[in-house]
Amino acid sequence: MKSVCVVTGTRAEYGLLRLLLKEISLSKNINLQLLVTGSHLSENHGFTHREIEADGFPIDWKVNMLDDGNDAVALTKAMGKALAGFADAYAALKPDILVLVGDRYEILMAAVAAMMASIPIAHIHGGEVTEGAIDEAIRHSITKMAHLHFVATEEYKVRVIQLGEDVGRVYLVGGLGVDSIKKISLLSKYELEAKIDFKFGRRNLLVTFHPITLEHESIEFQIDELLAALSTLDDTHIIFTMPNADPQSDLIRNKLYQFAATRANTKVYESLGQLNYLSTIPFVDAVVGNSSSGLLEVPSFKKPTINIGSRQNGRLKASSVIDCSAQRGSIIGALKLAYSSEFRDVVKNTINPYGTGGASKLIAEIIERINVDGLLVKKFNDVSF
Repeated sequence: MKSVCVVTGTRAEYGLLRLLLKEISLSKNINLQLLVTGSHLSENHGFTHREIEADGFPIDWKVNMLDDGNDAVALTKAMGKALAGFADAYAALKPDILVLVGDRYEILMAAVAAMMASIPIAHIHGGEVTEGAIDEAIRHSITKMAHLHFVATEEYKVRVIQLGEDVGRVYLVGGLGVDSIKKISLLSKYELEAKIDFKFGRRNLLVTFHPITLEHESIEFQIDELLAALSTLDDTHIIFTMPNADPQSDLIRNKLYQFAATRANTKVYESLGQLNYLSTIPFVDAVVGNSSSGLLEVPSFKKPTINIGSRQNGRLKASSVIDCSAQRGSIIGALKLAYSSEFRDVVKNTINPYGTGGASKLIAEIIERINVDGLLVKKFNDVSF
């Protein structure tokens, strides 16, 4: 049997991979190996590896990498720790192919270790652009180390080919996030309120704000501006989900807890989990912040996304996405637009540019039939201009 090792390091990434893991596990020709790392193993981020185990996926290996601190120095050291951990994992698991999704630093280390161990890499969601974050460079670096590419849109397929990748190894499959929406049975409002201990009101917002690593404005300024804008909404019930384990994420976490402590009907969650998160979207008026979910998944719900700052600059966006700067006036203006009847009419007709579902099954089928012999050898595909 072909051993396929899938790596996950964050709750959001696992949410994208969950259905793919299920599809791979159903194959009679694939031995699924699951490697868990990053914030999944962090108490501060809710020990989300437990959610993976609760879903019935055995974890074959854990790579502990995060220590105290989340500044650039601490996370750079964590990357070194991760690299050593992945080396041990691959030596023990001996996978025939490694599956990685996205653009985070722990996934970069997984790719580097696989490259040195001569393990072919299948990379999902390459070719995308996020100009406001270091994820941009990481994503393209993983593309150059990868041997198979599963992209979400035609534009991203062209970009991966532009990076010199073999046309025959780039597969247009759509976005993984859409799969989850189509396949999962969402909770009713009553079930959700009981499960997360939250009462929805007449107006509701779901907010996730991550550190923006390549902007000149300070993270503290940006989160203060966002909270100042939200503080003007006295009658609005707000759900915050915590940021990724990125530099200065602790600053955001502390600010959110302080803000929630001063307001009724505002709660902060370390991790809602995929089911609760997706079930929340139908009952809010908009999703606010700078998470990729606002672009990849929320448009399928016909809900507005208020996309703050430059973190997602360059990504394809549906007509339901409102871009604004990380300044309170701009955010307040975006909120007013999201609530306007004119924009609500636009949102009703929005089309998610990341497809209509089916990516997980397609990826699993391609990985199952692919011959790994000779996959490590790559030729640079020169593109004529």
